[in-house]
Amino acid sequence: MILVFGRTGQVARELARLDPGALCLSRATADLSAPDTCAAAIRSHAPTAVINAAGWTAVDRAEAEEAQARVINADAPAAMARACAALGIPLVHLSTDYVFDGRGSVPFAPDHPPAPLNAYGRSKLAGEAGVRAAGGVHAILRTAWVFSAHGTNFVRTMLRLGAERERLRVVADQVGGPTPARALAAACLHTIAQLQADPAKTGTYHFCGAPEISWAEFARAIMAQAGLPCRIEDIATADYPTEARRPQNSRLDCSGLRALGLAQPDWRAGLRETITELKGTP
Repeated sequence: MILVFGRTGQVARELARLDPGALCLSRATADLSAPDTCAAAIRSHAPTAVINAAGWTAVDRAEAEEAQARVINADAPAAMARACAALGIPLVHLSTDYVFDGRGSVPFAPDHPPAPLNAYGRSKLAGEAGVRAAGGVHAILRTAWVFSAHGTNFVRTMLRLGAERERLRVVADQVGGPTPARALAAACLHTIAQLQADPAKTGTYHFCGAPEISWAEFARAIMAQAGLPCRIEDIATADYPTEARRPQNSRLDCSGLRALGLAQPDWRAGLRETITELKGTP
């Protein structure tokens, strides 16, 4: 049995759909703000593997609440990793492109020096360090721009606003690879099997959708797929200020996925599936 931290998040919900036998823990059962409860849950359930699909995702709020974000994104994963190491079971931990500074236009390789721009990125980077320090079998999967038919994400926001407005202004100088949550969930399950078969595959990998695209271009693709007439106007990052700085380059070098027998998903196919699911059509 695979134990999943997270129950209502995008990836956790897809994991539950792909593996009905997985046990997905809610905050009431294992509260990441109390890391000891996470380790205790692993010990009590004695799973064959663990996936951490939970975490603090409120990027802007983390600027004012960095200490709490760090507990959830760093201390809790470290506690999970130590418990997994003690039991000799693999852990898959989800991380983010926000561990990088977003400079340049070249995709970031897994071994590129991290330099987070904001509190959220710092908390996630600390979580990676905690997982590695535990010394157990693990895979850190860094991802970006996750979307699905549920939860809070860019696709759902654009569809809602696009149905209400004739025009939207969207940032055009941030580029990345949108990632379907279902594909990421499938990658987590596949990676667990790979780690169980060959613990030497322990390491850090990048997993995001292809091809690369800007937020504005992604918004246009969403409107086109949904048949919405809403026009997208390109703006610069500077024209849309936020509490936390965002990386302009969210490209991730995913070539290392070949070692796991994985390939990048095509976000366009994932977008079609998401919109079809939201429309409730077969």
